[in-house]
Amino acid sequence: MKRMKNDPDMLEEYDFTGGIRGKYAMRYAEGTNVIVIDPDVIEYFPDNESVNNALRGLAAIIKRRVKTEQIATRSRAHTHGN
Repeated sequence: MKRMKNDPDMLEEYDFTGGIRGKYAMRYAEGTNVIVIDPDVIEYFPDNESVNNALRGLAAIIKRRVKTEQIATRSRAHTHGN
């Protein structure tokens, strides 16, 4: 493997001997985000489908809450404006 040029952000103790060059290059090029799940939540989200489903559910909750807050803000503004 070729040695990289000196990079001030790369410390000598980094060991990439077990790494696979370009492992995620195709996904990155396609615009896919690679996210590493921490061990304490991996049992709840073992694959990309479970992560995506959970995030879609959370996004729906956030969207509803934002709409509710916007309606409440408009209602208060209308009430105080009269």
